[in-house]
Amino acid sequence: MTKTESKTASAAVKDILLSNPDGLHEVIRALMQEVLEAEMDEALGASKSERTPERLSYRSGYYGRTLVTRVGKLELRVPQDRAGRFSTELFERYQRSERALVATLAEMYVQGVSTRKVKAITEELCGHAFSASSISAINKRLDESLKAFAERPLQEPFADLILDARYEKVREAGIVTSQAVLIAVGIDWDGRRQILAVEMANRESRSGLEGFPRRLETTWSQGRRTAVSDDHAGLVAAIGEVIPEAAWQRCYVHFLRNALDHLPRKHGDDCLQELRWLYDRRDLADAKADLATWLSKWSARYPRLTSWVEETIECTLTFLCLPRQHHKHLKSTDMLERLNEEIRRRTYVVRIFPNAESCLRLVRALAVETNENWMEANRYINMDDLREHKKLALRQAA
Repeated sequence: MTKTESKTASAAVKDILLSNPDGLHEVIRALMQEVLEAEMDEALGASKSERTPERLSYRSGYYGRTLVTRVGKLELRVPQDRAGRFSTELFERYQRSERALVATLAEMYVQGVSTRKVKAITEELCGHAFSASSISAINKRLDESLKAFAERPLQEPFADLILDARYEKVREAGIVTSQAVLIAVGIDWDGRRQILAVEMANRESRSGLEGFPRRLETTWSQGRRTAVSDDHAGLVAAIGEVIPEAAWQRCYVHFLRNALDHLPRKHGDDCLQELRWLYDRRDLADAKADLATWLSKWSARYPRLTSWVEETIECTLTFLCLPRQHHKHLKSTDMLERLNEEIRRRTYVVRIFPNAESCLRLVRALAVETNENWMEANRYINMDDLREHKKLALRQAA
């Protein structure tokens, strides 16, 4: 798009928003319509009225389709081709998490555990009220596709595993509890990311979490390397038992947050900032030298903190044994931050889930969309050097 076209588009959007109280609705509808037209051009190999030998077929009118969104119903015109081969993933990919969110809110209303505000929200989102039968139908369609994702065979080997746990409020037997939502991401030997599993656990004990990484056990190959997670008691114990060969990297971001528990309320920022700088070092020797200097400088002023750091910091430096270009990707669980932001944005609307199933349904729906985007993106880490190292190790073992 040229600068002139960009300015024209911006001006058009601005005019719509200023002149029309439903301007956002119209902007999103226009955007969706443009996406459909672009998909048709790509499928045909030519745009409207374009004469080209690469053209595969011709347009054949439109049919109407309603897309339910959080800005209301969008009435779209879906293009058709003469051969009847054109299909779009736009509706399925856009609506999956939307349906999960709407179904959760509506389920709260139907079960009588919500307020009139929830009823108003769901009616505003979809333009109509919900019955128990309509919620059951929505959930059935969602659950079938999400189950297929959760139980899909994990055939390709993965070099690295990133595990994260977040907590959501769930109502069980009339009591609101905090339950863990566990997410596992794998990085394969091509350097691409996949979301391998999303599960629920109601406690941090090993027995409650062991099955989570055990399903991933078969995806680990010879030359397995690193498992990254927070210092989550159940996850760490399960990793040690199920995949003991993996080197555990404790997320340094969570580690620095935990350090605040060992400081007085009034403390200077320099202490933690200098501790943070350790994780920018290029190798383990430099980090340990700087750690010794840091401990000597701050032990008199903050003995509780320095004692804790000296005892626990080793597992946060595992990444320094990896190639330099992998450090920023594998020293924390930050690669999941964007997904977590999306989860927070949706669960903030719900606040308290009516049951664990609805919570898992919403998080898995978001995970499926994220996984599809990752599969289409470029590789996350360059693994060429590690593949060569792996081949050499296998030849030597033979």
